Amino acid sequence: MGSKAATFLILAIYVAVMVGIGIYTSKRTKSSEDFMLGGRSVGSWLTAFSYGTTYFSAVVFIGYAGQFGWMYGLSATWVGIGNAIIGSLIPFFLIGRRTRLMSNHLNARTMPEFFEKRFGSNSLKTASALIVFVFLIPYTASVYNGLSKLFGMVFHLGEHGNIILILLMAVLSAAYVTLGGYKATALNDFFQGIIMLIGIGTVVGLTMAKKNGLSEAASALNLISDAKTPENTLGSLFGPDPINLLGVVILTSLGTWGLPQMVQKFYAIKDEEAIKKGAVISTFFAIVVAGGCYFTGGFVRLYCTLDINENSDRVFIETAANGKPVYDTMIPALIHQALPNVMIGLIVVLVLSASLSTLSSLVLTSSSTLTNDLIKPRVKDFTDKKQMLTMRIFIAVFLIISVIIASNPNASISTLMSYSWGALSGAFLGPFLYGLFLKKTSKAACAASFITGIGISVVHMILFSLNISAFDGIKQAIIDLNCPLNILSPINAGAFAMIVSLIIVPVVSAITKAPDEKTVENAFISLNTSAKSGSSSKSHPKSA
Repeated sequence: MGSKAATFLILAIYVAVMVGIGIYTSKRTKSSEDFMLGGRSVGSWLTAFSYGTTYFSAVVFIGYAGQFGWMYGLSATWVGIGNAIIGSLIPFFLIGRRTRLMSNHLNARTMPEFFEKRFGSNSLKTASALIVFVFLIPYTASVYNGLSKLFGMVFHLGEHGNIILILLMAVLSAAYVTLGGYKATALNDFFQGIIMLIGIGTVVGLTMAKKNGLSEAASALNLISDAKTPENTLGSLFGPDPINLLGVVILTSLGTWGLPQMVQKFYAIKDEEAIKKGAVISTFFAIVVAGGCYFTGGFVRLYCTLDINENSDRVFIETAANGKPVYDTMIPALIHQALPNVMIGLIVVLVLSASLSTLSSLVLTSSSTLTNDLIKPRVKDFTDKKQMLTMRIFIAVFLIISVIIASNPNASISTLMSYSWGALSGAFLGPFLYGLFLKKTSKAACAASFITGIGISVVHMILFSLNISAFDGIKQAIIDLNCPLNILSPINAGAFAMIVSLIIVPVVSAITKAPDEKTVENAFISLNTSAKSGSSSKSHPKSA
């Protein structure tokens, strides 16, 4: 059997399992609560794997690992370590219990609904629901973009073939989410997570073996240099540009604390014991998957070159119109060089698993937010059955828009993801985190964070990413500053938006009116629940 035939066979088995899980869980999904949160009874292993597989997708493996491996060499591994510690371990212990108890007590099933009931503000719910729907779309598009890059390398489909492939992936991801909702997503995430762990371990091992082990590969990296990269830096501990590397760590790690698709995992977890176990499992998962991705990406310069005349076995990488390498092609090129053809099918399923698990969480978060927070309050006699049907319709709408964006060949994976995470977490991080801990957090502070988070991301996108000639003078003036921090980078813009959110919320809360005292006390009474009881705070009266 040829390598392509083997790949198709592996894909067929994979798709059959995914759809089978969707059909199986559809029979156990009886209500909108089941569809959105799995009945709030998901255990530690499923929650941890669902968290991890939602976190890491083709964006990391294809887009970020290639780009940051090229830019920072082996030091890009710090991004994976940050993802494990800051993005996985800390949020489980810091906000996991409080999120579960407070959201359950308030009967909040989405982040916008949490804002409404925690702060007594319907306008915050409406604004945040719109933010979620709009800014999850570019992230979803970036995942499809990553998938198309890998499949294009394996099957040589061409531009039109890649578009057809993206459509097929959209149908598949919609199928099992529509059938089984959160339960289907969680079970599939567990299955996909196992594939990811095996696949990443295989890629790391073969990448090292091809270059005669870690020591020789690191030495070879240190010999590579260019105008922006001095010798003896690509194989070093902190790399050629530690300041901008820190921006990547902040965006991709701290961002999870304010992303609705990540936080929602804590709404659904079964009990506090599951949170503790889930923290350990998710951290291990992140170290292997994220650490492995960025560690592998650190060696892309040993497999790729920008010199078309170079006489070596490295793959030539084209330069885009902006003068930068086409980063999204680097990991596919590395895979093509480092792995035997018989292993390509495993890698295709690896990236597909990582991506579909992320996509399922994104579409479920978006559709449930729109339905629960925008449609339901405005429609009379909106029965549970109608609610589930509406969510399924919005899943299709969300995916169609994302596919249209992803079909643009000029759409960069890292740029799409950076603006999405920067806007969402820049808007929600401060309000959500302080809302869990500080009773004095005000509605005005939440609104201020929404405005600054979205404002920073949108203004940066208009000035520096949409190639509007009227702003060329501003861009050139910033370049001429020779600032060590790359202000033009959407990654740094997103990290800055998150930091601003953490600063602006307590500052504005200190000078504005606190929310209604009864509303606040109703939210915080849930935290008195005994950690040993494992029970929710449903015994307390729900908020209005």
